[in-house]
Amino acid sequence: MISHYSFGRLTYKGETYTKDLIILIRGGEEKVLPNWWRKEGHLLQVEDLEEVFVFQPDYLIVGTGANGVMRIDRAVEEKAKALGITLEAYNTSEAVRRFNELLSSGKAIAGAFHLTC
Repeated sequence: MISHYSFGRLTYKGETYTKDLIILIRGGEEKVLPNWWRKEGHLLQVEDLEEVFVFQPDYLIVGTGANGVMRIDRAVEEKAKALGITLEAYNTSEAVRRFNELLSSGKAIAGAFHLTC
């Protein structure tokens, strides 16, 4: 569970991250990809989510930043749909809330969180 988010800081399972990150969870399998960088900082593109698409979660929750500055390329939406992944995007505080809500669902989830802007 993500216990805290504020501009530039996210705490997951007691560890605080100060750079963007991806969290992948399926059953007992869990992986954190810290220091997540995108090809273009505020544009989320398919190549930025390669590990997520290989993981093939049921849900991909995207935190677009504190103020929602990060945009999502249409190709990301199309790829997620083609793979049967439900893509939801929110400002990061709302994305954290939704991610935590889905944790108890038993579904495979991925969270891609932009922590600033």
